[in-house]
Amino acid sequence: MIVTLISVLMIMLGYFLMLYGAVGFIQDKRLFSSAPKENLAVIPDKKERFKGAHVIGWIIVIFAVLLFIGACALAICNGAQNNFGPLKYFARFIAMLYVMEIYDIIFFDWFLLCHSNFFIRYYPELKNIDRSHFFGYNKKSHIIHFIVYIPACAVLALGCGILTG
Repeated sequence: MIVTLISVLMIMLGYFLMLYGAVGFIQDKRLFSSAPKENLAVIPDKKERFKGAHVIGWIIVIFAVLLFIGACALAICNGAQNNFGPLKYFARFIAMLYVMEIYDIIFFDWFLLCHSNFFIRYYPELKNIDRSHFFGYNKKSHIIHFIVYIPACAVLALGCGILTG
């Protein structure tokens, strides 16, 4: 349970750092494909905020990806050490992904997008857009994620159970 919690916290930190690196430093609209269309329409293509901003952003994003990989490696290695079977791996993986999705919904969509000035800090053009209706704009993709995670975790858990068992 503790290892699953640590893995989840690593994923949450990685997920935030990925957003921060992309929004705060890289600032390439191609990285914002899941953003509300109203936001994308007013966000200009920006050059570097300052010299080296893109490099800093990519370092942050690479660190975030390493956190994701580390969280998965920790979860799998700990499961192997504790003789997890496919069912325990499945429970761990589904918990990790569902908490990540709930974190996305509550922290990114509800708090950062709708109730904070996080995006406005980097894109002042968004200041006059009414953000209150954005919560739930990507509801369909969240539902798809919740459904797809089940078979994905089952396949991953079965593979881990076979490889480590």
